[in-house]
Amino acid sequence: MPADRPYAPACDENRDAILAVLARHWSAPGTVLEIGAGTGQHALYFATRLRHLRWQATDVAARLPGIAQWLADAPPPTLPAPLALDVTQATWPLARADYAFSANTAHILGWPQLAALFDGLGRVLADGGTFCLYGPFARDGRHTAPSNARFDAALRRQDPAMGVRDTVDLARVAAAAGLDLDTVEPMPRDNLVLVWRRRAAV
Repeated sequence: MPADRPYAPACDENRDAILAVLARHWSAPGTVLEIGAGTGQHALYFATRLRHLRWQATDVAARLPGIAQWLADAPPPTLPAPLALDVTQATWPLARADYAFSANTAHILGWPQLAALFDGLGRVLADGGTFCLYGPFARDGRHTAPSNARFDAALRRQDPAMGVRDTVDLARVAAAAGLDLDTVEPMPRDNLVLVWRRRAAV
């Protein structure tokens, strides 16, 4: 592995558990929009194992070179070059996706950015399309583990705009954009995958 290539150990720790969830929910061929691809490790790992999916990694422009380094290792035809995405932009680089994925972003983004993320998904996700959101979450006003409570406190000390999000609050923001919480998948290390479904247009 090149010394200058970004690396997140957590991606190696959680990837198989996440992959099992994605494989269950995304059995039909389609295009995946990954928001906040980070290092690019997840994009490479998932795309090479879910060959029926076209995996489009995105992140802010500054992260694209690092993502491209990972994708250059074994770029399958279903894994195109990463694209720049600022969720607050009115126009996203991908006009339509069947599925969407994001890992460990909800606690970093502030509420205006989270609202923009769901609003953008409401525009680009196909009717009935699903968004899998991985990370630590609170439920009904309570943390699911002491470790998540400590993590939440540390995030808020670093930046009051950050923090572990409650599924109730997220559901309110998502519903306004046309997405409903469909499934909550328990994951190792007190994390969850929240599976949101895009409401069909009426």
